[in-house]
Amino acid sequence: MASRAEDVEDVLVRLRRIQGQVCGLQRMIERQRGCEDIITQVIAVRAALDKVGILALQHHVDKYVSGSPLEAKESLQPATELLLKLSR
Repeated sequence: MASRAEDVEDVLVRLRRIQGQVCGLQRMIERQRGCEDIITQVIAVRAALDKVGILALQHHVDKYVSGSPLEAKESLQPATELLLKLSR
């Protein structure tokens, strides 16, 4: 299992990548790139943001359910799976 510092660094790396994608999207719009290219990039940015949200949710679940009975953790699994579906 990754340490808390590794988790934070993973999220920060993802956010920096998203920042670069957004800057690229701005350049695409300034250069009047095709709508299909722009929409593809928007989809990529949204998917990356969704992944950050999922990581945050997983951290929240682990933090507040750790030490609880296994059944409690399992009862939260459907919520995590639902968020995974939303990110697609």
